[in-house]
Amino acid sequence: QVQLVESGGGLVQLGGSLKLSCATSGMIFSINAMNWYRQAPGKERELVATISSGGRTVYADSVKGRFTISRDNAKKTVYLQMNSLKPEDTAVYYCNLPPGPDARRDYWGQGTQVTVSS
Repeated sequence: QVQLVESGGGLVQLGGSLKLSCATSGMIFSINAMNWYRQAPGKERELVATISSGGRTVYADSVKGRFTISRDNAKKTVYLQMNSLKPEDTAVYYCNLPPGPDARRDYWGQGTQVTVSS
């Protein structure tokens, strides 16, 4: 079955950087788009970044120029490099496999906490 396992979260100061990883299994990774979402306390889950199977990327306006999504098809892993972090980036970050060539529904990881202190 599909499994998504995030890692790399933690506590970082204003302006710092973190790199999240999402290791996948149980799927044909290379043919699927992948997403990163986040959910802050009391807020709805929001889409942060998307990478297509071909490597095309799309970002939320709030993270453009600061975050970079990438993928390594050989390692079946998707990454989110986060730079110039702000307190408003504090959230639980989730890796997502959307419905597509290899999935009939959304799949989610367990999430990883990112906390940015000021």
